[in-house]
Amino acid sequence: LQKLLILLHVTLCVIVGKTLMVLFPNAMKRYILKLGAKSRMNENPKFSYENWGPTFFSFKYLLFVLKVKWKRLEDEAYEGHPAPNTPVVTLDGEVRHLLDFMQDNRPLILNFGSCT
Repeated sequence: LQKLLILLHVTLCVIVGKTLMVLFPNAMKRYILKLGAKSRMNENPKFSYENWGPTFFSFKYLLFVLKVKWKRLEDEAYEGHPAPNTPVVTLDGEVRHLLDFMQDNRPLILNFGSCT
């Protein structure tokens, strides 16, 4: 039922978005550029609106958003319940699952960071 509701919601959003892009292309371009500015996509001079703007509200966009939203249904974590066994990629590029790294009853510690 959740997947069906997500399908209907995302499909409706894509139909409305695509319709608005056809009817009001300049206004939608400004709106999409504003979204790009929030995510800092606009800061890369080699990555112009023409590269990614027209892909909004396409069929590929619909499929991608559905895949992400459906995958997130499985990734819910609740206090006192087991952690989700999400896929992770090793430094060698191998896809494994988070709980593959558990050893006996030792706690598994995840350390997140970034180098910028």
